Amino acid sequence: MLRLFVRLVRRPLLPAVRLWRRNIQLRVVAATLLMSLAVVLALGFVVIAQVSKGLLDAKEEAAQSQAAGGFAVAQEKANTPSTVDGPDVTDNKVGRDASTWMNSLVKQLASGGQTAFEVVALGTGPGAGGEPGGQPGGPFVSGVKGARASGNVDPTASVPPALRRSVNHTTGTFKTFSQIRYTAGAGDKAPEPALVVGKRLTDINGDPYDLYYLFPLTQEEESLNLIKVTIATAGVFVVVLLGAIAWLVVRQVVTPVRMAAGIAERLSAGRLQERMKVTGEDDIARLGEAFNKMAQNLQLKIQQLEDLSRMQRRFVSDVSHELRTPLTTVRMAADVIHDARVDFDPVTARSAELLAGQLDRFESLLADLLEISRFDAGAAALEAEPIDLREVVRRVIDGAEPLAEHKGTRIRVLGDTQPVIAEADSRRVERVLRNLVVNAVEHGEGRDVVVRLASAGGAVAVAVRDYGVGLKPGEATRVFNRFWRADPARARTTGGTGLGLSIAVEDARLHGGWLQAWGEPGGGSQFRLTLPRTADEPLRGSPIPLEPEDSRANRARAAAEAAGSGPHARAPQAPPRPDRSPIPPRSAVAGALPVPADPTALPGSGARVGARPADQATAPDRAADAEQAAGAQEDGAGGS
Repeated sequence: MLRLFVRLVRRPLLPAVRLWRRNIQLRVVAATLLMSLAVVLALGFVVIAQVSKGLLDAKEEAAQSQAAGGFAVAQEKANTPSTVDGPDVTDNKVGRDASTWMNSLVKQLASGGQTAFEVVALGTGPGAGGEPGGQPGGPFVSGVKGARASGNVDPTASVPPALRRSVNHTTGTFKTFSQIRYTAGAGDKAPEPALVVGKRLTDINGDPYDLYYLFPLTQEEESLNLIKVTIATAGVFVVVLLGAIAWLVVRQVVTPVRMAAGIAERLSAGRLQERMKVTGEDDIARLGEAFNKMAQNLQLKIQQLEDLSRMQRRFVSDVSHELRTPLTTVRMAADVIHDARVDFDPVTARSAELLAGQLDRFESLLADLLEISRFDAGAAALEAEPIDLREVVRRVIDGAEPLAEHKGTRIRVLGDTQPVIAEADSRRVERVLRNLVVNAVEHGEGRDVVVRLASAGGAVAVAVRDYGVGLKPGEATRVFNRFWRADPARARTTGGTGLGLSIAVEDARLHGGWLQAWGEPGGGSQFRLTLPRTADEPLRGSPIPLEPEDSRANRARAAAEAAGSGPHARAPQAPPRPDRSPIPPRSAVAGALPVPADPTALPGSGARVGARPADQATAPDRAADAEQAAGAQEDGAGGS
C-alpha cells in the first residue's frame, strides 16, 4: 500500500521533474526568483524594523516630554492654595472636596490633548474603594471617590497592573506599551495600542494618587502598515522584474545552445551538412563559428574515413574474389602433389603435407575475409526458418569429436530433453556454435566441455562452458575483436585465423541476438548465445545465466558460508579442480524445464571477469553483479 501510494503521488510529478531536469532556463530563472525573494524579504524585515524603532523612539520622546509637563501642572495645581470664602476655611486645604478637584484636573489636562492622549487618575489614599483603612500599595481602585478617566477610557483595564505596581512602590516616571480599552459609553470602539506613562502625585489634601497619560499609537501603526504594504509591493515588483530579466538574459544564452544541441543531434544522425546560424560578433557568435568549423572538419574527416573504408572493403572483396581463381589452381596442383607424396623422399613428402595444411588455412582465411566484407558492406542476408537447436548442436559436436578425442576432452550436452525451437539461419548458428565448441576444446586443457540448451519466454540460449585457462579481467570485452587472441604465444591445433568470434558476433547480431563471454583466470570461461524465438521479437533476457553456477567464486562463497564466517574467520581458498570438472545434475540444469529469465542473464558485455576474494563475495556483491549485468548496453552483447 505504501509503494502504491508513493507511485500515485509521484506519477503526476514526473512531468514537472522531467521538465526541471531538462530545462536549464527554468532552473536559472527559478533560482534567480528564489534568491531575489530571499534578498527582498531580508531587506524588508530590516527596513521595517528600523522604521518601527524610529517611530516608537520619536513617540516615546514626545510622550515623555508631554507627560512631564502634565505631571508638573497637576502637582502645581495641588500645591496652589485655594481661596474659599467663609470664616472656617481660609488657607487650609485639608477637608476640601478632592473628588471635584480630581474631576476638574482630569478634564483640564485632557483638554489640551486634542485626542493626542487620554488622562487617567487612580487614587490610593485612605478609604480606597469605600473601605476604611486603605493603605498605600493596596488594591488599585479609586482612592478619593473613584478612578477618573477622559474619553470614556476604562481606567483599570487600560493601565497594566505591572505599571501600577511600579508607580505605587517607586518614585519617578514609568512607561510601558499597552492597549486603550473603552467603556460601554464609547460604543463599539475597538482597543487601540498605546504608550502609557505614569507617576505618583499628591492631591490637594496631600493624599497620594497615580496620574497616567495614555498616548495612542494608531497613527504610527497606520504609518508602519503603509510602509509594509509599500515594501511588499515594491518587493514583488522587483522579484518579478528580476525574474523577467533573468529569463531574457538566459534565453539569449540558452537559445544558441539549444540550437547547437539540435544541430549536433542531426549531425549524429548523419545529416552532416547542418550548420548553425551565426549573427553578431559576440562570444555566442564565436561559439557558433567554432561549432560550424568543427562540423565542417568532422564532415570532411568522416567523408575521408568513409571513402577509405569503402576502398578497404572493396579492396578486401576484390582481393578475396581475385584470389579464389589462383587459389583453386594452386589447390588442384597441391592435391596432385599431396596424393603422390608416397613416391617422394621424406623431406619432400613432409613439404607436400605442410603445403596442403597451409592451403586449407588459406582457404579458411579467405572465406572469413569474404564473410567479413559482406558484413561490412551490409550485404549479409538472413535465411531464417524454424529449427531445433538440438540438431545443430549434435552436428557441431560430431564435427568436433576428433579434436576432442585428440585433446582428451569429453563434450557433455545438458538441457536437450525437450525441443529448443527458434527461427534462425541454421548455417550461421552452426558456424557460431562450431567456433565456440572448438575454442572451448582448444583452451579446455583436456577437461570437460559442457554445452547447455535452454528456452524461456521469447528467448532460447546455448552456453558453452570450459574449465581451462579462462579469461583475464577485461579480456571478455576484447575477445570479439578481429584478429585478437588471449595468448598470441599459445600454440593452436587448428590454426585459427582470429576472425571466428568476430564473424560469430556479427551472426548473432544479424539474428537480433547476443553473444556474450564470461571468464575468470584459471576458472574457465563460458560463452552464451541468446536468440529470439521469432525473428522480429526483441530480447529482454536470457534463460541461462552468463556466470555459471559452478564457477570458482561461487564454490568459494559456498565453502565460506558452510564453514561459517566469524569476525576473525578467513574464507577458505577454492579447492583444486579435479581432472573431470564437476557437472551439476540434469535436474538442476537450465533448460530441462521452462524457467524464467535470470536477472544476471540480461544484456551485458561480459566484463564481470575475475575471481573476487571469498571473504568479500557477499550477497550485496552478487546483487551488484546482477545489476551491472542488467544495466549493460545491448550493443555490448557482442562483446565488442
